[in-house]
Amino acid sequence: MKKIDTYIIKQFLSTYFFAIALIVSIAVVFDASEKIDDFIDKEAPLNAVIFDYYLNFIPYFANLFSSLFVFIAVIYFTSKMAYASEIIAILSSGVSFFRLLYPYFIGAIIITAFNFSLGYYIIPEANKERLEFQNTYLKGAGKSGESDVHKQIEPNVYVYMENFNLRREQGYGFSMEKFDNNKLVSKLNANRINWNEETNTWTLENYKIRRFHEDGQTIEVGAEKDTSIAVTPDDFTVNEKIINAMTPRELDKYIEQQQLRGTSAVTFSLLEKHKRIAFPFSIFILTFMGVILSSKKIRGGIGLQIGLGILLSFTYILFMKFSDTFAISGLVSPMFAVWIPNIIYAGLTFVLLPMAPK
Repeated sequence: MKKIDTYIIKQFLSTYFFAIALIVSIAVVFDASEKIDDFIDKEAPLNAVIFDYYLNFIPYFANLFSSLFVFIAVIYFTSKMAYASEIIAILSSGVSFFRLLYPYFIGAIIITAFNFSLGYYIIPEANKERLEFQNTYLKGAGKSGESDVHKQIEPNVYVYMENFNLRREQGYGFSMEKFDNNKLVSKLNANRINWNEETNTWTLENYKIRRFHEDGQTIEVGAEKDTSIAVTPDDFTVNEKIINAMTPRELDKYIEQQQLRGTSAVTFSLLEKHKRIAFPFSIFILTFMGVILSSKKIRGGIGLQIGLGILLSFTYILFMKFSDTFAISGLVSPMFAVWIPNIIYAGLTFVLLPMAPK
C-alpha cells in the first residue's frame, strides 16, 4: 500500500466511527430522557440501566444505522478531498479511478467484518440481556398475535386459526383435525376459542365436532364447551425482538421448528437470517456509490453532496422496510426481499459510474 492508500483508509474509518459514536450518543440521550420515568417508577438499579440496557443497546443501534453512516462518511471526506483538489492530483499522477477505489475497498472490508461480527455474534447475546431488562423494568418483549396459523400440536393432530388476539387471548376461525394412519378420524370447528388461565383450558364457542367411523360419522354441535388442547396463547404469538436475540444456531433451529408447525414466524425468522448477511454487504455498494457521487466538484458545494448522500441513505432504509412487507405478504421469498435494496442500489451504482472522474 502507498501513503495515499493509508491516508484514505484512516480518513474513511475515523469519519465513520466518529459519525457512529455521535449518533449513538444522541440516541442514548434521547432514549434515556424518554424512559427516565419508567426507570424511576420501577426502581431500576443504575448499574443495570448502564450495563444491562445501554451497554447492550449501543451495538444494536450502531449496527442498525451502519450503512447510512458509511455512505455519509464516504461522501463527507471524499468531497473534502475533491474540493481541496486532492482527487485531481491523484488522478493526474497516472492513478486510475478504479485504483483509487482500492483503499475504499479495504475500508469497506474492515467495516463489513465489524458489522458482520456485531450482527452474528455480539448483538444476539447483547439483545438477550437487553430484553430481559425490558421485561423487568419496561414494556416487555413486544409480542403480537399471529394470523393464518397452521400448527402440528401433537403427532397426527393439526390446528388452524384465522387469527389470534393476544390481548384478549381469543382465537377466531379455529379448527382441529386428528388423523390415524393417514385417515381423518375427527374434525373440530369453532367460531371462537377463549383461553381460561385459571384452569388452563379453552372454551369453544359455536362449535361442531365430527367423528368419523367405518360405518359413518357422528356430529356434536353446541354453543359452548370447555376442552383441553395441547397449546397455550404463547404458541400463537410472534415475538420479533426475541428472534433478534437468537444466535445463528438458535435461529436455524427455530426456523426448522416453525416450518414444521407452519406458522407466520417463519417469514420473520428468515428475514432476520438473511438480513445478517445482506446488510453488511450493502456497505460495499454504498461505499462505491459514495465515491462516485463525491469525487467531483459540483455546483452547490459539499453541503449539496452531503444532502444528496443523506437523501439516498434514507431511501435505502425505506426500500428495506418496503421489501420486508413484500415478504410478509407472500409476494416474494424472504431472501429475495432482503436483497432487493442491494440489487437496486448496485444497479444504480453502475448507472452512475460514467459520472466518475477519469
